[in-house]
Amino acid sequence: MTSLLAISASPSAGSRTAALTAHLVQLLAEAGFRTGHVRVRDLPAAELLAGRADSAVLRDALAAVAAADGLVVASPVYNAAYSGLLKAFLDALPRSGLAGKTVLPVMTGGSLAHALAPDYALRPVLTALGARYVVRGAFVLDAAVEPRDGGPPRLASEAAPRLEQAVADFLAALPPDVPGGLPAAGRSGPGALARR
Repeated sequence: MTSLLAISASPSAGSRTAALTAHLVQLLAEAGFRTGHVRVRDLPAAELLAGRADSAVLRDALAAVAAADGLVVASPVYNAAYSGLLKAFLDALPRSGLAGKTVLPVMTGGSLAHALAPDYALRPVLTALGARYVVRGAFVLDAAVEPRDGGPPRLASEAAPRLEQAVADFLAALPPDVPGGLPAAGRSGPGALARR
């Protein structure tokens, strides 16, 4: 079965980025994929900042990245770039740590002035780590995500279709030959997901 992993990298406990990422993980699981979610905030800071891949918790997170066929990489926008927390995690990956993987960059921010950040700030580093294909990134305004206790966040009407289209594009870009993946001709999942 195709394995998809989401990485959320906001340092905030009440993060809209993490809530949005959890929502994406749920959508992917409902579409029939094996999913996981690494919340970088929960990794031990000392080991992460030192890049100690021999730390058990960090080693497990890096192994989850290695095992995944596709990744959703999510971060809030800080100073027109991705978070330092995400940088620390990506720095812990091997030089070609995303080789062969399809990646969807997702970023949240307070202003549409940052709408291009997923493609101009995050895409280059994902490509440099050897990603097979980085689909067009999705940017979601903080104001469009309303976290809710015990359930998926409420998304503003203008954000939901764009986000779901980004996920559909991500699923369609997965290689047809990944173990347990959907055959190219049978990919009805992404279209159905986009129409939710």
